[in-house]
Amino acid sequence: MYWFGIQHWGIEPDIMTMAKAIANGLPLGNTITRPEIAASWKALTISTFGGNPVSTAAALATLEVLEEEAPPEKVAEKGRLLREGLDALWEKYPLIGEVRGKGLMLGVELVTDRQTKEPAVQATNAVLDAAKEAGLLIGKGGLFGNVLRIAPPLTVSEAEIHEGLEKLDRAFAQVQRTLS
Repeated sequence: MYWFGIQHWGIEPDIMTMAKAIANGLPLGNTITRPEIAASWKALTISTFGGNPVSTAAALATLEVLEEEAPPEKVAEKGRLLREGLDALWEKYPLIGEVRGKGLMLGVELVTDRQTKEPAVQATNAVLDAAKEAGLLIGKGGLFGNVLRIAPPLTVSEAEIHEGLEKLDRAFAQVQRTLS
């Protein structure tokens, strides 16, 4: 099990950067590199903030929570559960052209036809609206704006995954009825 997505492909990068979630919303970025590269850096900082003890404390607390509540093994299991649920929705709704992604970062592409893969942009917006009405907030993306972004927090519970899938199922059912 891995902490970083890139590790799934056996790649060891020279440098990795990360930000945003590392301090649970407070401003902080991070750079990780090999010792020989780090040793070559002569500046005192690369930070635009010049150091922030509050953000640093938040990052440490965030890492402690992740180690306790969301270690890679638990996140992988929750990702499998979410993927299985989304794959079941794919079986049920022809509007879903593809489910893709890894772990807890998944995309659900909506199409008018699975063979032609024509983007179902209006249906995507309708699913987003129906999900929102049900209390499920998800995003969208993709080149044509027809991919639902499913990315719950790493600390999501199994009950919350099931609840989210049920709400998404109802949203798809509602939209599918209008298309039939």
